[in-house]
Amino acid sequence: MRGRPKKYRIVRLDPKISQFSPRGRAGRPDLAELSMDEFEALRLSDYMGLSQKEAAQSMRVSQQTFSRILKRARKSLVHGLISGATIKIQGGQYVISSREDLPAKPT
Repeated sequence: MRGRPKKYRIVRLDPKISQFSPRGRAGRPDLAELSMDEFEALRLSDYMGLSQKEAAQSMRVSQQTFSRILKRARKSLVHGLISGATIKIQGGQYVISSREDLPAKPT
């Protein structure tokens, strides 16, 4: 692995559904993947209406990193909606916790 290792992102909610498939599409549709940190960024920013600064603090990342995660998430989601692809939520460097006093890294 090259470069700086990724920090774990704090995810506060495990999605109830991890895959969305289009109806009325013959055959196997393409796949658009969302990582757990991308899902959390969409949830905090678009669903809960938090500012990028507040959402970044919640995930324990910088505001710039949060902005990049959100941009990537929106691009994947829109790709799935426009092309009729299956949207799958999985993977990434994350820790699920509702605690506010988490350490920077999981133990």
